[in-house]
Amino acid sequence: MKKQNILFNLDDTLAYCNKYFSLVINEFADQMMAWFDSIKEEEIKQKQLQLDVAAISEYGLKSERFPESFVGTYKYFCDLTGREKKTDEIQFLRELGFKVFEIPVEPIPNMNETLLRLKEDGHELYLHTGGDEANQRRKITQLELTTFFEHRIFISEHKDTTALSNILKTIKADPHVTWMVGNSLRTDIVPALKMDIHAIYIPAENEWTYNMVDVNVEHSSTFITINSLNEVPDVIDKSIQEQMM
Repeated sequence: MKKQNILFNLDDTLAYCNKYFSLVINEFADQMMAWFDSIKEEEIKQKQLQLDVAAISEYGLKSERFPESFVGTYKYFCDLTGREKKTDEIQFLRELGFKVFEIPVEPIPNMNETLLRLKEDGHELYLHTGGDEANQRRKITQLELTTFFEHRIFISEHKDTTALSNILKTIKADPHVTWMVGNSLRTDIVPALKMDIHAIYIPAENEWTYNMVDVNVEHSSTFITINSLNEVPDVIDKSIQEQMM
């Protein structure tokens, strides 16, 4: 069997992520509605999402960006309604936003079994995750992912085609035997297809709007959508067999 290079995304591919953000955003919206009785939950969530996504181009996927979207939303509605901005309320919202980074991570079903099978099949496994170093390392440690990835871990604050290109150069990857596995069309799949490596898309149960984009990329590589993580080894095996025919 020909050895493949397989890059995995972390958040919502190997471990749950967005559902924790949704829980904290719900807490935020509840608190905001208690302070602003004339504003609807959907208005609050839309403004928070707008500010959060808009900040990515400048700040990337740093953890601080998310709590600041709470603060920005609060200030926006204070200006809109004439409510006084209070330092203690701003601090409360910042601390609420940071709570999401303290929640213990939970692996996606069959994470260990999938990675173990690929490792035992002789493939080279890499982790390519977006976020800041401290928070992503926390998750990697909790999930004991160095068992499978060892030192082959890349953390990008700006997870895009440039970041992926730099990784592929670093590992000297042959695109014909290199795969990207992830749930984000924006940061996993589109960059992979632009670099003409194979891509396996696993839609998340609870997806972040930012990750959803149209895939209009010319490529000669394989692009497959599957329903669950444990299908990855069979997809890889089938592709290898087809290449050998």
